[in-house]
Amino acid sequence: MLYRPLISGLLFLAVMPAQAIECKASYGDGQVEFKLATGSPGELGLLKALADAFNQGHNSRLCWVKAGSGKSLSLLKSGEVDMAMVHAPAAEKRAVEQGWATQRTLIGSNEFYLVGPAGDPAKVSHALSIAQAYQQIADKPALFLSRGDNSGTHKKERMIWEKAQRSPQGKWYRVTGKFMRATLRQANQQQGYFMTDSSTWVAEKAKLDNLKVLFAGDPVLVNTYHALRGVSGNDAALKLSGQFINFVGSNAGQAILTHYGKTAHGAAMYTGIADTTSSH
Repeated sequence: MLYRPLISGLLFLAVMPAQAIECKASYGDGQVEFKLATGSPGELGLLKALADAFNQGHNSRLCWVKAGSGKSLSLLKSGEVDMAMVHAPAAEKRAVEQGWATQRTLIGSNEFYLVGPAGDPAKVSHALSIAQAYQQIADKPALFLSRGDNSGTHKKERMIWEKAQRSPQGKWYRVTGKFMRATLRQANQQQGYFMTDSSTWVAEKAKLDNLKVLFAGDPVLVNTYHALRGVSGNDAALKLSGQFINFVGSNAGQAILTHYGKTAHGAAMYTGIADTTSSH
């Protein structure tokens, strides 16, 4: 008799549903909600602009779950979100091959910039490739900040270190565990090198007194975004996810994407499908 309340409590916990995923923001007031995991497109406001237009023609409400590409794909695999917008091509392809994601669709791109202090202690502005720039940072060594979070940016960074044949470690290699905007601001404060995406740079550059773009243009730095949706779960949410992917790829969706940022920052923040040089 003494153990019955404890046993009952444990049984209650066992049948409780998993904690609902947290929406960083919710757009629209329709009856059907679909959950989308992404990082910078949500943080920079592009997702809201797309959702506001999409929701006008659908009885929908979009829940944005803030996560880097690695975490976004993990959430998609577990069924905690209905779709993802990510920039991790190899992982995306594996998701489709393994059967837990579908409708992988190119939606646009930006590019990566290697930014750093104006004095450029590692002389990366003279490098002939991004791999050589990384070699010079490691060999100096000069302060380099990494998100270190398995995001698309972090995956790209690791790939470049491999091409550079360097293993980043030591006091000069500083892992922040933060998102793009926060790490960029930390790099500015600490006057270190960081590989940022061009969209975040456009949004933040007016506030970054200590940083300059020191290397750009290597084809390796093209940063393609794809959308994917899940294959099982809430049928209505998955249907909306598929419709949203189609919308972002449509003329109307691409017009929003390719003009986004011009009014606020004087420059477009994303490149559309038609002008994306590689879909990886």
